[in-house]
Amino acid sequence: MHGTDILQANTVSNISYLGFWIIVNNKEYFVPFKDYPVFKKSSLDHIFKVKMISPQQLRWKDLDVDIEIDALERPTLFPLQYK
Repeated sequence: MHGTDILQANTVSNISYLGFWIIVNNKEYFVPFKDYPVFKKSSLDHIFKVKMISPQQLRWKDLDVDIEIDALERPTLFPLQYK
């Protein structure tokens, strides 16, 4: 259907003191607070307000945070961390 959003995001499936898990297109990824400290200080409402803005990019508008799926799949290839 024309105009229908077909990007599947983003169900935060679990949150722990180490980070949270998010499901994107039926695959689960871990977002560690040590690498993304902005989330550790965020409310649950803000963490759950995630959108998929492209097939490879997640966005938390209220937090002004974008994360590429590749960075979650292969974090060792992306040594720069959000500060």
